[in-house]
Parts: sequence; structure tokens; C-alpha cells
Amino acid sequence: MDTVRIEDVVGEYVTLRKRGVNLLGLCPFHNEKTPSFTVSPAKGIFKCFGCGKAGNAVGFLMEHEHFSYPEALKYIARKYNIEVEEEELTEEEKHFHDEREALMTVTDFAQQFFSRMLHKTENGRSIGLSYFKQRGFRGETIEKFQLGYSPDTWGAFTEKAMEEGYKQEYLEKTGLSIFKDQKKYDRFRGRVIFPIHNLSGRVIGFGGRILTSDKNKPKYLNSPESIIYNKSKVLYGIYFARTEMVKQDNCYLVEGYTDVISLHQAGVTNVVASSGTSLTTDQIKLIKRYTPNITILYDGDTAGIKASFRGIDMILEEGMNVRVVLFPDGEDPDSFAKSHRTSELEEYIDGEAKDFILFKAEVLQKDAGNDPIRRSSLIRDIVTSVSLIPDGITRSVYVKECSTLLDVPEQTLVNEINKIYRKKFSSKYNNYVPDPVVKPKTGLLKKEGEEISTSEAQERDIIRLMLQFPENEIEVPVENSDEMEVIDVASFILTEIAEDDLKFDHPVYQAIYNLVLERLEHGEFTTQQYLVNHSDPAISQSVIDIMATPYTLSENWEKNKIYVKREENLLKQAVLHSMLAFKSRKVDQELSKLLKEVKEMTEEGDILSMIERIKALQAIQRKINGDMGRTIVG
Repeated sequence: MDTVRIEDVVGEYVTLRKRGVNLLGLCPFHNEKTPSFTVSPAKGIFKCFGCGKAGNAVGFLMEHEHFSYPEALKYIARKYNIEVEEEELTEEEKHFHDEREALMTVTDFAQQFFSRMLHKTENGRSIGLSYFKQRGFRGETIEKFQLGYSPDTWGAFTEKAMEEGYKQEYLEKTGLSIFKDQKKYDRFRGRVIFPIHNLSGRVIGFGGRILTSDKNKPKYLNSPESIIYNKSKVLYGIYFARTEMVKQDNCYLVEGYTDVISLHQAGVTNVVASSGTSLTTDQIKLIKRYTPNITILYDGDTAGIKASFRGIDMILEEGMNVRVVLFPDGEDPDSFAKSHRTSELEEYIDGEAKDFILFKAEVLQKDAGNDPIRRSSLIRDIVTSVSLIPDGITRSVYVKECSTLLDVPEQTLVNEINKIYRKKFSSKYNNYVPDPVVKPKTGLLKKEGEEISTSEAQERDIIRLMLQFPENEIEVPVENSDEMEVIDVASFILTEIAEDDLKFDHPVYQAIYNLVLERLEHGEFTTQQYLVNHSDPAISQSVIDIMATPYTLSENWEKNKIYVKREENLLKQAVLHSMLAFKSRKVDQELSKLLKEVKEMTEEGDILSMIERIKALQAIQRKINGDMGRTIVG
């Protein structure tokens, strides 16, 4: 990680300009007009002093690109040609990775073949390309989505692939080819091709649409399940939509390939499709990685809308916000995007978007009419959906609104929700076995904006000085002597704390202290980079927060002969004052504890002994206060 230059990683996404020793830019995580996003090349960290986001290069990629930790590490490793040491794989794991890569290579070849057939053959241009043009897709759109055509012959693709050396085993496992009775067939023959991409942009499967009216063949055909393609975990268009989903903090969900492509071409790019399959929990969680907000775009088919209600309940259960847009009769997202300007499309979606719970209530209410049995059923249906919402405040708001809409007392709806919860609780805990107690990690971080106590601020300052100036030398008095000694800051702080057997109240700061002490005992100074990249997120995040500062000294000051004392010039005073303040607070804590114990004592001998200890501590306190006075003046 020492090779990684954070300014290079962040600079691919944010325009940075120099300010003193740091770099400054507009935060990519929230909208701002005045830049407050700071990158420190020397410390290898970023910090936004507007929204509070902070981290190192890996953390930036995890936050911005929604990579997992291993994905971010591998991205950086590829960027810097760093060899990543991984645990030795078993033979079974090696076989799995080799097979996965072989299947990806086959699908890459297939995509190139289908695109070539579309553009370079007479039938491809007259049949496939004509179809896409009729759908209104422009050349750049066809190229962006890598659309293609599979010739209407039995084995054009399979024969070419085998001629190029691709194995029959992998052609079968990807589902691109079918081998039966000594014959070979192309699965997608005579179809236009829609490649399906994973999050990194590689093709993992295909959708093919037939261009004839043969009722014996399915209109759309997808790749079968394989180790690289699991349709329940894939969303069509996610690779092209993910960045805009984060930026817009919303995802449009549509039904098919052409809906996604038409909306992209119209300038609405935060859109994905479930590709005709019922929405799954894995697909919902995939969207949630980028945004908690989903807007579902429907055509005017009421039966289809009702069939999708179960999938939307699953979205609510994940704690996400769902809105619905219903297009006019006879229109779907694809046709509407083609027949309207981008501004009209965006205006329609914004104006027609309705909250799902209220939309569902309206749809079911129309069906129920005045039939009391059907109305009773619809109320239970709505209550079931509301009960799935994890957030209590949001649930309460919906209960109130549904009460007004359905003309049902609010308490009646609350009672029904409570019945559902009791039933769930009963079934869940009939055979309940408690989870084992897990020892917590080093501690919780302060939430952004939370008050920091005086004691924590003192401890934080000691850690900051120890990390920022570990090897800087200061001259300090030798105890019980008039002599002075020169010692580095890290050793001085560690020695002072260890000799008096002091402990930090904040668990994360204590953990950082222990790490620094352990490394110094082995003859190594602890670098900020080591702690910034620590595997414990509580430690790394605390160090980043401690080391980040919104202030930097302008180089123009010294150019104009305006000289300001830097902290390193006053380091001795800063370190001594910080340590004395820390010790003073520890003495105060001990005194408070002893005074409380004295009040509760009844034996005279014990009380006298305790008073002697209190007097000794008070003497120490007076000495510390005196030393602090001299430190401040000097």
C-alpha cells in the first residue's frame, strides 16, 4: 500500500488543485459549491469537512465505486502492477477459478463474434442492424451496449469457436452451443443479441430476441445458469448505470432490455432491468449497494402491476424507498422515451412518481369497490406491506396516511400490524437458541457531529502528537535531576504513560497506543500509513479523523516574508503540556473515586488511610498544575 498515491486514485474521479501541502476539490459524496474535500498525499488520506466522509485510497474506492474490500485491493493492485499475495488455493479452488476464467474468455469471444456478424455481414446488416435501427437505436448506442446478431444457421458460431480452439466443454457450459446426437447447434441462432455485463463490464451471458413470428419458439431466450451467470443475482444495465445511480441517489427499474437502452439513449442512465424475471432479494441488495431509492417504471398493464406487488414487498423489507410511475395506456418506457424529448420524459417521471404504499392502496381500492369482503382483504394486504417496513417512524407515517385513504381508524391498522408481528415473533422464537455473545472489537467510532468530551480530546491530542511527530526529538528534564535529555516524541509519550501505568479511557486510542508501543519495542516507528491501512476499521478511521485537518499554511506567506511559527517549532511545549493535562485528568479521576469511597466508609482506620492517599494525590496535582504553568509561560 506504500506504493499507492492517493492523489492518483482520487484524481480519476475528482478534479484536485493544490492548496499548500494538500489538494482540494469538490466532494464526490455530496453536492457542494465551495470545495471542502481535502486529499493529503503525505498522509495518504482524504477527508471531506462538509459531509465527514474520510478514508484512504481503498476506502475511497469502496465508498465511491461500492467495491468490496477485496475488490478495491485488486483494483489498486492492477493499477500499480502490484502482485497480491493470496492464500494458496486448494486444487478444487484452482479448478473453479480456471474454469470461470475459461467461460469468461468464451463469452468475450462470443460477444465479438455477434458484433462482427451484425456489422460485417450482409444478413447482419439487413436483418439485425435494421431491427435495431427500427427500434430507434443510434450507432453509438448499439456500440455502447455491444449489441449483436447470431446468423440463422445451425452452427455458425459453434464452428467458428471450435475452429479458433475453444473447447466443446466450455461452449456447452456457457450455453452458447448445444451438442446432441453428434450434431452441434447455436443456441441463439437467428436472433439479435443483448450481451449481459457484470459489475466490472465483462460479458457473462446473453439475451436473444427472435425476429420471426414463430409461435413455437420463445420471443426472448437467455443464457442458462452457469458459474459466471446467475440470473437471480444479475441486473441488465447495472454496469452502465451504477455511477449515475449513486449520483442521482435513485435507481429506475424497468422490465426489459430495450427499455434500458431507450432510456439511456434519452439521457436517463440510472436505469436497470430484471430482464423479465421476478425480482429477487439478491437483485434488490445489488441496487441497495448504490442507492436506497427505487422508482419502478410500469406500462399500463394493471394485471402485470399486481403480479409485481410481491417483489415490491421484498424491496420494502430491505428498508428501501419505493416509488412507482405508471405510463399511459399503450405506452411503456421504451416507446415513451422514443416519442418524447428528454425534458418531457424526465418531467413526466418526476410528476407521476407515487409512493408505492399509497399507489397500491389506490389500485386495490378500485378493485374492491364497495364489496366489504374485498375491502377487508385489501386492508390486510396493505397492512402486510406496511408491516414489512423496518423503520418505525416511516411505518407510523404510512399508517396515518392509509387510515385517511382507506377510511379506517388508525388504531385498527396498528392492531393489525401488531397481530402480524406477534405471529412472526411466535414462529421465530418457538425454537429459539440465543446466539453466542461475541466480544466487541476495539470500540465504536464517534458519529459525525457528535460531541467529543474534554477527556477524549486530551487523549486524541496525545495520539496525534505521537503519530504526527514520532521521530522528532525534544529536550526534556531528567526526573530528580537538573540535567536535560534528548528523546524522540513517540518514546517520550510511551515511556511517560507506561511508567505511571496510565490507561486511555477511549478503547480505540488505547488500541492505537498498544500498537505503537509494540512496534517501538521491535525497533520500528509506527507510520501513519501503517495505521491508516489497518485491518480494524475503527483504528484506521480514527487515525484518519485525527490526522485530517481543514487548514493548511499558504506557501505565499513565506514568499511574502510573513513567518508563522509551525507546531514543530513549539513541539516541546505542545508535548509536555499535552502529557501534563492527561496526567492531571487521571489524578482528578482517582481523587473523585477516593472521595466517593470515603463518604461510604464507616471504619475510622480505613478512613484515615484513605485521607492520606487523597493528600498525596492532591500534592501530585499541585505539582502538575505548577509544571503546566511553567510550560505555558516558557
